[in-house]
Amino acid sequence: MKKNNKTDTEFENETIKEEPSDSILEADAEENAENLSEINIEELQAENQKLREDYLRAFAEAENTKKRCAQEIEKNNKYAISSFAKNLLGVADNLQRALDAVKTTENNEACEALRQGVELTQNELYKVFDKFGIHKMEIIGTHFDPNFHQVIQEVPDAEKDAGTIIAELQTGYMINDRILREAMVIVTKK
Repeated sequence: MKKNNKTDTEFENETIKEEPSDSILEADAEENAENLSEINIEELQAENQKLREDYLRAFAEAENTKKRCAQEIEKNNKYAISSFAKNLLGVADNLQRALDAVKTTENNEACEALRQGVELTQNELYKVFDKFGIHKMEIIGTHFDPNFHQVIQEVPDAEKDAGTIIAELQTGYMINDRILREAMVIVTKK
C-alpha cells in the first residue's frame, strides 16, 4: 500500500484551493442579491401598482355611493309628504265644492259670509300647498297627455283639435315635478 506523503498542512492548502475564494463568493452573493433585489423591486412595484388601482377603484365607488345616498336623501325629503298631501286633496276638493254651491244659491248675507270663510280657508290651504311644492295643474285648453290626465268623457267639437281638454271634473295636482293626482278631464273628438 502506498502511503500518502502529504502533510496535514499541504492537504489543507489543497482543500482550500479547491474551494472558491471569499472574493468570488462575495461577488456571487452580490450578484444574486442584485438579481433578487431587482426581482423584489419589480414584484413590489407591481404589487404597489395593483394596490394603488384597487384603492382608486374603492375610493371612486365610495364617492359614487356617497352621491347616490345624497340624491336618495334629497328625493326622500322632497317627496316624503306625498301620502299626507294626497289626503289633503280631498279637503281642497270639498272646499271648492262648497264655493261652487254658494255661488248657485241666492246671495244673501249668510251665504256671502260662508263663501268668504270658505275662500279664506281655501287660500290658507293653497299657501300650505305652495310651501311644500304642491300645485294645481292648469290644463283647460291644453292637449290631453295620458301621463297627467285621465279621460272621463269625449265630446265632439269641430272647432277644436281632437284631444283638447275642455272641462276638468277633478283637479290634478303635482308635488314638485311628480304627479300627485291625475286630473279627470273631458276632451274633444272629431
